[in-house]
Amino acid sequence: MRAVAMDLQGKHIVLAVTGGVAAYKAAELTRLLVKAGATVQVVLTAAGARFVGAATFQALTGRPVFDDLWDTRVGNGMAHIELTRAADLVVVAPATANVLAQAAGGLSDDLLPTLLLASNRPVLFAPAMNREMWGHPATQRNVARLREDGALISGPAAGEQACGEVGEGRMVEPEDLLQDIVAAFQPKLFKGRTVLVTAGPTFEAIDPVRGLTNRSSGKMGYAVARAAREAGARVVLVSGPTALPAPHGVQRVEVSSAQEMFDAVMTQVGAAQVFIATAAVADWRPAQVHAQKQKKREGEGAPTIALQANPDILAAVAALPQPPFCVGFAAESEKLAEHAAAKRVRKNVPLLVGNLGPDTFGRDDNRLELFDAAGHHPLGSGDKLVLARKLIEEIAARLERAGL
Repeated sequence: MRAVAMDLQGKHIVLAVTGGVAAYKAAELTRLLVKAGATVQVVLTAAGARFVGAATFQALTGRPVFDDLWDTRVGNGMAHIELTRAADLVVVAPATANVLAQAAGGLSDDLLPTLLLASNRPVLFAPAMNREMWGHPATQRNVARLREDGALISGPAAGEQACGEVGEGRMVEPEDLLQDIVAAFQPKLFKGRTVLVTAGPTFEAIDPVRGLTNRSSGKMGYAVARAAREAGARVVLVSGPTALPAPHGVQRVEVSSAQEMFDAVMTQVGAAQVFIATAAVADWRPAQVHAQKQKKREGEGAPTIALQANPDILAAVAALPQPPFCVGFAAESEKLAEHAAAKRVRKNVPLLVGNLGPDTFGRDDNRLELFDAAGHHPLGSGDKLVLARKLIEEIAARLERAGL
């Protein structure tokens, strides 16, 4: 799911770049932050400057780079205090083991650790180091202490490292880190909750080559999963076939058919307090799946495909003895109010979200209508991620009113 343009409009970010190979990623992160509407003030450590020069960051931000505790460009000579007073968030990326240790211990021997000690702004660290350094008990203690002190930790990711080893310790990619920065500004309406989301189409095989599916791209469901995660939830996304990358920090379970989606949902739903069924699940599947591709033969008409009903995932979850708060989706082609209202009653769910499918399949924008026991009202139109955040607010308000 693409980041919404100007998602950080009006935000001022202090970005501290420290000494690690991953410092090159900080340049791309800077570009993405500016593109998202933020103003960015870079603080560059001496070790960080060995990897990426100050001129790069000045060109990307249009602002001078600070790298000296004794910088005289600040009138009162207190750059470590003045730099963060206008900040909405301080981001340390990459955050080396040394910087994590300094921050956890409250040391202040240079501009960055002094700045962190003098600041009362939220701080997000993006660790980056060798896997052995990351796994060392001292580093884990330091990270735990920083979390206790209220810091946010993004990553690290696992994979191939510059040293040639493979494991956990890579700095998260700039696009993922941007999602965490955006999430830092979102209200944590779902903190402590687990949210189960279904998304995308299903594929019902006729034979090894052909199958029945639909035009759902999965974009709305993936936006809902991201918005729930931004709101502080643990999110499990059960996804049908789609080319979309999983939202950062979301656990994705990949399935193909409606039966596979049903099985995955029933495995995961016991831990969920909220279930949001955005997937476009096929109502029917071929009664027989052929082992080999069915050939077209001269003189023979089109084959008849017998169908059988698929399990109704939303209705099954809603019928559980202790169901989560269930939110359904209805993609209609006509008479939205009539069909969506009837579907909500038929599925026995407290909230259903309706839209006209042909108007939104594959697009980045949507128009949504909410249906509940009191009637229906528009959620609005716009970017799917913006709408997903509005939906999360609506669900959170209903949970609060219900005392859930």
